[in-house]
Amino acid sequence: MTEQIKEQAAEQTAEPVVESVVEPIVEPIVEQVTEPTAEQNEASIALVESREAIAVTEPVQEPPLNLKAPELYINRELSHLQFNIRVLEQALDETHPLMERLMFLLIFSSNLDEFFEIRVAELMGQLKYSRESVGPDALHPQAVMNRVGEICSAQVERQYKILNETIFPELEKENIHFQRRRDWTDEQIEWIRIFFEEKVQPVVSPIGLDPSHPFPRLINKSLNFIVELDGKDAFGRESGLAIIPAPRSLPRLIRLPDNLCDGGDNLIFLSSIIHEFADELFPGMKVEGCYQFRITRNADLTFDSEEVEDLARTLRGELHSRKYGDAVRLEIDQRTPEDLIRFLWREFSLDEAHTYRVDGPVNLTRMMALRDLVDGKKLCWKPFTPGMSGKYKQKNIFDVLRHKDQLLHHPFQSFSPVVDLLRQAAKDPKVLAIKQTLYRTGVNSDIVDALVDAARSGKEVTVVIELRARFDEESNLQLAGRLQEAGALVVYGVVDFKTHAKMMLIVRREEGKLVRYAHLGTGNYHSGTARLYTDYSYMTSDADVGEDVHKIFQQLTGMGKILRLKKLHNAPFTLHSRMIEMIEREGKHGKQGHIIVKINGLTEPQLIRALYQASQKGVKIELIVRGMCRLRPGIEGISENISVRSIIGRFLEHTRVYYFGNKGKPDVLCASADWMERNMLNRVETGFPLTGKLADRVKSDLDLYLADNSRSWELHSDGSYTLNKPGEDEELISAQDTLLKEFAS
Repeated sequence: MTEQIKEQAAEQTAEPVVESVVEPIVEPIVEQVTEPTAEQNEASIALVESREAIAVTEPVQEPPLNLKAPELYINRELSHLQFNIRVLEQALDETHPLMERLMFLLIFSSNLDEFFEIRVAELMGQLKYSRESVGPDALHPQAVMNRVGEICSAQVERQYKILNETIFPELEKENIHFQRRRDWTDEQIEWIRIFFEEKVQPVVSPIGLDPSHPFPRLINKSLNFIVELDGKDAFGRESGLAIIPAPRSLPRLIRLPDNLCDGGDNLIFLSSIIHEFADELFPGMKVEGCYQFRITRNADLTFDSEEVEDLARTLRGELHSRKYGDAVRLEIDQRTPEDLIRFLWREFSLDEAHTYRVDGPVNLTRMMALRDLVDGKKLCWKPFTPGMSGKYKQKNIFDVLRHKDQLLHHPFQSFSPVVDLLRQAAKDPKVLAIKQTLYRTGVNSDIVDALVDAARSGKEVTVVIELRARFDEESNLQLAGRLQEAGALVVYGVVDFKTHAKMMLIVRREEGKLVRYAHLGTGNYHSGTARLYTDYSYMTSDADVGEDVHKIFQQLTGMGKILRLKKLHNAPFTLHSRMIEMIEREGKHGKQGHIIVKINGLTEPQLIRALYQASQKGVKIELIVRGMCRLRPGIEGISENISVRSIIGRFLEHTRVYYFGNKGKPDVLCASADWMERNMLNRVETGFPLTGKLADRVKSDLDLYLADNSRSWELHSDGSYTLNKPGEDEELISAQDTLLKEFAS
């Protein structure tokens, strides 16, 4: 650290320190829109160069004391991409079963789709309408876009190389064949022709392009073909171009009959069938070229909340427009001639920077259907049965909760007790009222069935549905309709604040008194994701917790001032400030302080600065951040006491846990909230404390995740990640595998 910075630090009490590089962001999280200079952009870009074009190449040198300095923060979008790349890395991990490796590769595609639909669309919108804003890293949106393009181009090319050179050959060894057109036998061609004539041709609508047939509006992420034609049609129109939209109702993978093959599972792509018989879609014309492409569009829903009178009606109107938002990405067969690509650029207002030439199907996500088309059980993870304690099978769950609070860790422990609690409440004549939040649940689920039964049986059922759960809006609208038809009171929370809290409250009359039972969780009320995501469920009859949950429901369904809570912390009111207070308290303990946080994302600047300050005071800080992380660990004088790791494995890590050592009197909280701006300041969230054996158990789980040396990735100060591996004399530890062995069967 230079003498000049030391002198500035010493003068902080006398004069305010002048911020370096760019003006500071406005407290608390308002991001400024001043465009950095070219020199500032170059300095920022230097921070995000890395191996395989992922992160930065050089560690931060001579860290400043100014904790708002942009060089102390990783760009959010680039950090998000790194998580997706860690997912792609799983496709090369030979300790995973082969089918699961393929699924990771396809999940990378699905994640990238959403990244372009939301994050890239937002950046492009800022640039288009001159509304550029920069985050704490001070990287201008255009610089971010440039880096996104470089990274995604390299990783998409790598993805297809893994698919073609690794996954497909290994599937061949397992007798699963993806047959190319050149390898079709005469018998197969005849079967495919009949399939085309009976199943494909009747639902395909080829579109010739001319002045009376302008370029069609193509649906977001749909498979299409651009076709070069030669000859004259029935109306005398000369050769030209045409578009073939592939019907979304048709499967993208078709299994050939076993009697036409030499054994094994034999599959062909719908794109191959359309390509093979494209001539028959244009009688009398000659197809000179046929090339598949796919357009990704802006899929974020936006509306002016001040003008919304009926949120449900507004969303129904917006859902249709989502399919036809501005184009943000073009994926196209790499063999497509350049003049056709330029033609598509003009139609979609795109250019080279937004184009991805691929060596294979452009809609890889639809390959997930392979699981249902082949007998690949031996190529998948071994099935498991989540653990279930006998106390839930033999007793009324209300009796269990009166005796002791319960904590479940999904998917290692069954989600059934949560569903059974609601089912029992629906049938129990002593239960008077049920209140619940729903974020991502699905129309047809055990949870919804129980709520419908409760409403029909005359109980007071109140459901707060967050309609704006991204990409679940349509499902949630249907869900709301089903519950309303059953007689439940359905509300949509608060327009400007998404209801992300996971809460259930049951009011029961016992011995002349009303007793509240509550469930609080870190995940959604969805039995399906409870088998795929790691989450905690907390069930209690604690009177204070029940009263707090009741007050939060009051705030959601009614109107009034902020209500003081006894045990819970809730966003957007107290959770953020409480986290700051607890971090600062650990800072007062200095080297005796200890913080462990397990979350999905860490981007909120004030929390990051508080962690930096605690680190400077010697506090040991261990962060388990699955996805985006703006914080840079390991910077001398700033964050050398902070470590950050990301766990990627069989299950999607989804628990949110905060641990504060407090000199031997630890505070342990679980929550629905990540440490991101949206969660802390723009959503309704809950943080709930655990004590005694439940807190000890969560701490034990955290220690296990920190010991993981097979599925954990370490974040470095330069922004790069490396996979942790056991030393020569170390035992191989996988947190997820250990928990599976402990609880499941």
